[in-house]
Amino acid sequence: MVKKKEENEKSNELQDAVAEIKQRFGEGAIMKLKEVRAVDVDVIPTGSISLDLALGVGGVPRGRVIEIFGSESSGKTTLALHILAEAQKQGGVGAFIDAEHALDPDYAGKIGVKTDDLLISQPDSGEQALQIVEMLVKSGDVDIIVVDSVAALVPQAEIAGEMGEFQIGLQARLMSQALRKLSGIISKTKTVLIFINQTRMKIGVFFGNPETTSGGLALKFYASVRIDLRRIAQIKQRDEIIGSRIKAKIVKNKVAPPFKTTEFDIYYNEGISYVGDILNLGVKSEVIKKAGSWLQFEETQLGQGLEASREFLKQNPEITKKIRDALFAGRREDG
Repeated sequence: MVKKKEENEKSNELQDAVAEIKQRFGEGAIMKLKEVRAVDVDVIPTGSISLDLALGVGGVPRGRVIEIFGSESSGKTTLALHILAEAQKQGGVGAFIDAEHALDPDYAGKIGVKTDDLLISQPDSGEQALQIVEMLVKSGDVDIIVVDSVAALVPQAEIAGEMGEFQIGLQARLMSQALRKLSGIISKTKTVLIFINQTRMKIGVFFGNPETTSGGLALKFYASVRIDLRRIAQIKQRDEIIGSRIKAKIVKNKVAPPFKTTEFDIYYNEGISYVGDILNLGVKSEVIKKAGSWLQFEETQLGQGLEASREFLKQNPEITKKIRDALFAGRREDG
């Protein structure tokens, strides 16, 4: 009896501590790992339904810093452009800070970005880029800002210096200072600030993960969501490579449980295949039934094989929406 009383007191103390943590640091500061959707937040979809589900809240949260990182050609910019396009679909204003000077407007248009309405800047230095970001955020009228990329945010001192001159920690210091200022402002203006980053190999690391990202530790600290992208396979049509299979891992998530993984397809002429994503997820969750090589949803035959079914869903968006709703309904029931 005494032991049970002590256990109840312990449980009450824990509940009080958790409640105090949430009160002081906000919803999402602490949660149980099994909780599927812990924080009700305003989000922008990513353009990939499987990634929206892996993020736990249906997209990337507004008023937060997001980091998308990975090696070259892993779909980082494509994913960021899809999120930007989704924000524009909701009537939002988007800005793209092209520090790499590599944005392809035609490809962005194919993905769904309204390029005529897109604010774009190609800054001369890291300081200029982050000052532009600060001014856009402070305006309160920009819904999403994409910075491509952290590695290209070169400090002015490094640009002005001699080639080969050793500059220690300038970029890390610049990022730390900028994020300290920006994190508070974006939470008030509800702006989504996405930093695209690249992975680098640490020199002399023999144990553990040798990979790291550019820009120091500040971005890892201030980002509410960090998405690690990896290209794991090529998509072929006969002998021609037409796309890539991408694996995404949510390595940090302050609005839902982290460490979820998912996969989606990126086609070179269209970006993330929304209907392909729904098909893969539908088959995996058995919302879409397989009968031999044929795929079926409820009473509707979708096609023979994934490619034929993908084309059918492209032509029938109302069926695509029904499958999407069934997937989300199934996820809520599981939660």
